[in-house]
Amino acid sequence: MLKSSAAMSGATLISRMLGLVRDIFYTSFMGTTWVADAFNLAFMVPNLFRRLLGEGALTAAFIPIFKEKEKLSGDQEMWRAANAVISGLLAACSILVALAVVGISLALLFVEPGDKTKLMLELLRIMFPYVLLVCLAAFFMGMLNARGHFFVPAMGATMLNVVMIASVLWLAPRMGHRLDQRIFGLAIGVVIAGIAQATFQLPLLRQEGFRFRWVSPWRDETVRRVVTKMIPGAVGVAAFQINVLITQSIAFWVGAGVVSSFTVAVRLMELPQGGFGISLATYLLPTLSGLAAEKNFPEFRSTLKHGLSWLLFVNLLAAALLFTLAEPMIRLLFERGLFDVSSTYNSSLALKCLAPGLVAFSIVNILARAFYALGDTATPMRISIFALSVNVLFAAVLVWRFKQAGLGAANTLSAIINMTLLFYALRKKLKSLELGTLQRPLLVLSGAAAAAGVAAWAIARYWITHLGHDRFALKLGEVFVPIAAASAVYLAISTAFKTGHVTELAGMFRTRLRK
Repeated sequence: MLKSSAAMSGATLISRMLGLVRDIFYTSFMGTTWVADAFNLAFMVPNLFRRLLGEGALTAAFIPIFKEKEKLSGDQEMWRAANAVISGLLAACSILVALAVVGISLALLFVEPGDKTKLMLELLRIMFPYVLLVCLAAFFMGMLNARGHFFVPAMGATMLNVVMIASVLWLAPRMGHRLDQRIFGLAIGVVIAGIAQATFQLPLLRQEGFRFRWVSPWRDETVRRVVTKMIPGAVGVAAFQINVLITQSIAFWVGAGVVSSFTVAVRLMELPQGGFGISLATYLLPTLSGLAAEKNFPEFRSTLKHGLSWLLFVNLLAAALLFTLAEPMIRLLFERGLFDVSSTYNSSLALKCLAPGLVAFSIVNILARAFYALGDTATPMRISIFALSVNVLFAAVLVWRFKQAGLGAANTLSAIINMTLLFYALRKKLKSLELGTLQRPLLVLSGAAAAAGVAAWAIARYWITHLGHDRFALKLGEVFVPIAAASAVYLAISTAFKTGHVTELAGMFRTRLRK
């Protein structure tokens, strides 16, 4: 589990770091202006469909069936089933993109929205074909994960980020002189990036034996099973993205800069969440699916428990650091160009309110995969609908007074509710989760994270009081010196109280070095 998750985490970390570089260029280019709000909201819509149709519900529904075909019917039937689902995906996404583009065009033709809404719709019309491309990329990634490949598929996102960075540097300046003209270069870059991400994975798929052949999806048994499982799962896996889209749509009307400053906070949250949480969840889906197909539920529970243990070990520290060092991190990464001091302050408020929910966000991803591996997509759907409703209610109340901080608090509260209900439902389904042995490590790691957070805060406070952050080197030290000290405190406490994580990591590294 650690080996596969680490391989994917390494690739994801490279991609996330490139994503941070992309966001640095983006925020410097457009700051937290109304143009940035329009672009970020427009980009969220195809990203939501990516989660619904691509890497979320569709792959969650298909991978267990894909593994079942591999084990029970052989490779030929496995690839035939994959082609049938891909054919259905191509047909459905093409229709969706066509309807969306026509609908947006008619809205722009017959309705006269304000400048902000008009720009958002024009950008959305250009970017909507990204839905088809990124859904294919996510499906290819799911198939490769199921075949035991984690590093190369995760590296596909690096292609996306490279192209999007190039669009800021090369394409956008050629689109005009004003920011609301140049922003169209970023929208075109998104579509080109989708093409790069999808095609990047095809060579490895061909090595595995995949050849695309059109298979009529309309009456195919595999497609019918996938669609049946996928419809309720669409809400289950995509709950966080749906929450972000709805709440940011509300924030879009509250004031300029609310959407873009909250988006910056979400980007930093996604670094540890994607670097380990989602990588771990991606590994667990095919693994748990195989165990469920074999009815090996003791091993199912053990694997799930071990995954949760490592998730807590990594993300409790990450949450503490994001909370205590929110402002120094954002200042180091983004404060340049149109992203000024007020942008840093507003984004850091949102990040401080999001950080306490990091563990809950990541656990929701893992528990959802456990349900899908068991063939149950309805339970996460019902829980997510409830959590979504709570989130919208919290956001509607908090965003008017606290703006981006209110959005962060609403998402954190709804994620905690979602996680709690998923735990309760999964324990009821499996009779017992056998998580009693996690209680002591959880208490130790929570205390260690609190101590690490205090250490990071104290050092950062001393740094800013005595050294400041006028130069880049000082900004760098303001972030990484507290991180190093806090990490040392965290590892020392977890080692002293024998949680087992540091020992296990050391053993794995020693084995790798000997090999």
